[in-house]
Amino acid sequence: MNEILQALHARKSVRVYTEEEISAREKESILNAALQAPSAGCQLLYTILDITEQEKKEKLAQLCDHQPFIAKAKLVLVFCADCRKWLSFYREAGLKPRDPGAGDLLLAVEDALIAAQNSVVSAESLGIGSCYIGDVMENAEEMKELLQLPKYVYPACMVVFGYPTAQQKERKKPERFRLSDLVCENSYRDKTGEEIREMFSGRTGLQSYEEWMEAFWKRKYESDFSGEMNQSMEVYLRDFIE
Repeated sequence: MNEILQALHARKSVRVYTEEEISAREKESILNAALQAPSAGCQLLYTILDITEQEKKEKLAQLCDHQPFIAKAKLVLVFCADCRKWLSFYREAGLKPRDPGAGDLLLAVEDALIAAQNSVVSAESLGIGSCYIGDVMENAEEMKELLQLPKYVYPACMVVFGYPTAQQKERKKPERFRLSDLVCENSYRDKTGEEIREMFSGRTGLQSYEEWMEAFWKRKYESDFSGEMNQSMEVYLRDFIE
């Protein structure tokens, strides 16, 4: 594999960081890499919030499902799907743009997430670890106030960065599924029960498939944070569908 493929295969979420600072030059490289990402019509339908205030980092750690490592990260970036700024551009030209809809939001989310992934890959190339924080979409009212998010701006994801500790470097990356488990040719196809069990074979430890799946279901799909996330998403969607 070439260096880029090696980096993509080696990259894993890093949640424990050394005290080494990310330099201004490294930070600029990460941000510039984000801007080089593919974008719908080259509109760059996102705004990146560079969180430098420690108090805000600590508040984000609380709002994002109480994850203290967020406050210890050396770089915290919130990638916002921004359906607002082009309205300003159009109005400056004397135009009367329609209100953004759900399709505009999803397109902006795509732009924001692609840019975020570019930042993650560029950081990896510099030896800097990263972790995606999807919980930034939770606690909508408090998050909007903390980040001063106006109408039509949605925090699609947050990424935190820092140099990984030795333990984090040595920690084994979770094994991915096989290509045949995730790739369908030409059209979507539901898996049979036998195929599902084969997909999880060897991944449930000492638990049966049913025991492992029930525990995962409770921890993720039926969790309090999942319910809060859906409730908050409804708050953001009101801007686009009402």
